[in-house]
Amino acid sequence: MFGRERIELKSPEQMLLMRRAGLVVADAHAAVRAAVAVGVTTAELDAVAAGVLAEAGAGSSFLGYHDYPAVLCVSVNDEVVHGIPGERELAAGDVVSVDFGAVVDGWHGDAAFSMVVPGAVDDGDDALVATTQAAMWAGIAALATADRLGVVGEAVEDVVDAAHEAGLNAGVRYGIVEDYVGHGIGTQMHQPPDVLNYRTRDRGPRLRPGMCLAVEPMLVRGEQESDVLEDDWTVVTRDGSRAAHWEHTVALHEGGIWVLTSPDGGAEALAALGVQVAPLG
Repeated sequence: MFGRERIELKSPEQMLLMRRAGLVVADAHAAVRAAVAVGVTTAELDAVAAGVLAEAGAGSSFLGYHDYPAVLCVSVNDEVVHGIPGERELAAGDVVSVDFGAVVDGWHGDAAFSMVVPGAVDDGDDALVATTQAAMWAGIAALATADRLGVVGEAVEDVVDAAHEAGLNAGVRYGIVEDYVGHGIGTQMHQPPDVLNYRTRDRGPRLRPGMCLAVEPMLVRGEQESDVLEDDWTVVTRDGSRAAHWEHTVALHEGGIWVLTSPDGGAEALAALGVQVAPLG
């Protein structure tokens, strides 16, 4: 399942270059999040992110990747991932997932977030976004003490199982999207190894200092089966249920772990889970 492809190991100096890319990603996320509002088009959000890239002098990991036409992926409601920005206007209560990658001096950073457009309240959508975010941080925290990559999927499933149990009386149901997973990252946006978001019998490759990984669970409020639209990019849930997507790029080094695409390196979120980050430099 994990294959035998060679995993690219980075030096501390190379991780610092990836941190520069990661901070561009963080800046773009902040700018796009601030721009999300009723009536804003997904193309306008793409323009905001492109402006951040231009100001930073960074390149886009997405634009031109297999002919992808934008710097952002913006996926709305039943769109799980890879939504192409366009003239769609956001509405109050929409669940919006934003995925973005930047490259600096040949090194990539990649992260995603989800949010609900202000103006309407659906506790189920809020819970979906929060549960997906919690699952991501649990997967990242597991990397701090584990010896095999499979702990990420175990941690994600534990969070989802707990959400199911807590929400039984309210009819809560989440599906973990299995067709799209996390990945290694470095001199390319997508590299070995695959970072699964669910348990398997294969414990995965051994974790080693120098690995950089994108941890990115995707959850839906229904069944996990999905389809790809005619644009050959946009992934939608087959049952029409809403989806959320969270992602961060994480570095493993001799001193510990460091979240390269989070402004504080993941310190606040991971401290709540008993993990201390270990910045380089």
